[in-house]
Amino acid sequence: MFIDTARITVRAGDGGRGCVSFRREKFVPHGGPNGGDGGDGGSIRFEASRSYQTLIDHRFQQLYRAERGGHGRGKDQHGAFGRDLTIKVPLGTLVQDAETGETLADLVAEGQQVLVAKGGRGGRGNARFATATRQAPRFAQPGTPGEARTIQLELKLIADVGLVGLPNAGKSSLLAAFSAARPKIAAYPFTTLTPNLGVVNVPPLGGFVVADIPGLIEGAAQGAGLGIQFLRHIERTRLLVQVVDVSEEGGDPAGGFATVDQELSAYDPALSARPRIVAANKIDLPHARGLERLAARCAAAEIPLVPISAASGEGIPALVETVARSLRALAEAAHAEQEERAGR
Repeated sequence: MFIDTARITVRAGDGGRGCVSFRREKFVPHGGPNGGDGGDGGSIRFEASRSYQTLIDHRFQQLYRAERGGHGRGKDQHGAFGRDLTIKVPLGTLVQDAETGETLADLVAEGQQVLVAKGGRGGRGNARFATATRQAPRFAQPGTPGEARTIQLELKLIADVGLVGLPNAGKSSLLAAFSAARPKIAAYPFTTLTPNLGVVNVPPLGGFVVADIPGLIEGAAQGAGLGIQFLRHIERTRLLVQVVDVSEEGGDPAGGFATVDQELSAYDPALSARPRIVAANKIDLPHARGLERLAARCAAAEIPLVPISAASGEGIPALVETVARSLRALAEAAHAEQEERAGR
């Protein structure tokens, strides 16, 4: 089951109490204080790990507690520190404070951590308060409570390329055609109910990761259909591939292109402005003038168009090469921009 959001409560460990104690030894009538300190409570951290793919574990376990610190004891014995708790989450997890909306961390690298709840401090024992004028203190400090927080987790898949389009445009077929991914494919809309990832290797240009999300329909930005629930998974992508059905059965390709563009812009204007390639799919079927109208629309918007057939494989190598070259160009442009900023 693919779960990409979760809301959990975390409670760090409380600090242990300091101890009030005095030495009691034979022939030592005034032994003095020897109460030990309480131990610090355990803290709670989140850590990004490639071993996890969804947030399903956190959907069913919604409360996490770290270990409390041990209490101080006599004979100057300090309490043990509570063990820290590290919660593993998938790469690409956004960690937010659910009450304030503050973003605590965006965990995108293996092993990256963020402290979300700090353990309480242990109280000092009465031995700490002995002075020349106060030689027998009969008090100690209590431990402080650990922090508690409600955390909102949101997973955004890390991919280089995002596949978008209307339902049944052929996105899943395209993903299966140029990667080892095997998403569900059927001759009816909304066969894709959760995002899918595929890895494409293009020697010598390198490889890239593709994310396929459920199809978008008109009104998706207002909650219609399924795709709007998963558009967060293409927010990190550097390039979009819009798959358009140009067959006669697919209706108006230019209109379908405009519908998806409108929904991307309504969700986030930055997505609509992101570099894009249009894959004109199903050219193996009768397509009348649909391809010509779509090509004219793309030319007016200065968007590259590659005719393909995900079913027969026609045009797939050209599309893969176009995507790989575009990604390399984007990477080179980003590197040049960084060098220019560093030189200023």
